[in-house]
Amino acid sequence: MRAVSADRLVHVESAARAPVAIDNENKPAAQTLRLQAALQLLKQAGHALPTDTPRGSLPWLQAVIDGMCDLSSRDALTSLANRRQFELALTREIDRVARSGESALVLMVDIDHFKRINDTHGHAAGDEVIKDVGQALRDCVRPMDTVARFGGEEFAIILPNCPPAFGHTVAERVRLKVQRRAIAVAPGVEVQATISLGGAFAPQWVRSSAPLWIERADQQLYRAKAEGRNRACLEQPTVSHVSAEEKGLLFGQSQFQDIE
Repeated sequence: MRAVSADRLVHVESAARAPVAIDNENKPAAQTLRLQAALQLLKQAGHALPTDTPRGSLPWLQAVIDGMCDLSSRDALTSLANRRQFELALTREIDRVARSGESALVLMVDIDHFKRINDTHGHAAGDEVIKDVGQALRDCVRPMDTVARFGGEEFAIILPNCPPAFGHTVAERVRLKVQRRAIAVAPGVEVQATISLGGAFAPQWVRSSAPLWIERADQQLYRAKAEGRNRACLEQPTVSHVSAEEKGLLFGQSQFQDIE
């Protein structure tokens, strides 16, 4: 990192109103950054800022930015990835599959009869069920996989490098993991939840789109619901035959190659 000269420092107003210096050669010295709202959000979320760097230093400000980025990509209730982060990860996976030809599976997951849980036990109990199911999904996957809360009582899982032969086994493992849990929703009160899953594999050597991939998995989720719930339905993967020349073109078209 290049050094910052004294005549190029501007004061930044932190939550405590203490002057903070940062590098900025184009802005007037009177300009301030108002960090109070950001710091309050980080504190409320339990995100600790470094205490071994001066308040207002570039490393400290970078930690604030990193904390806000993490906060904006996480679901507040479950701490899983949120829909924004899921869609970004899905787009990256589409790019990877198109370039490498490896298989990848997306699972859409929905808690069965969730309204009944809310109506019977209250919305606080519903929140506990959502958190517990989210933890069960996280316990089932590999570090390389992405588990997200897609919205409401619906979740989504990206499973890179998941061969079609193992797809249903993985989905069943997730389903049974949730089914076998007793979820405490109040002192002395436990409920059991089940989930329905729909899965779709990414077309190999093809640049699809996130909405289309999600829609295909959703169609299988609707089928699982229609067939009685508490089951997994997966779309049969298609096999794409691509020439060596076409593969070479695919390798040269990554939209992420400039930021990797």
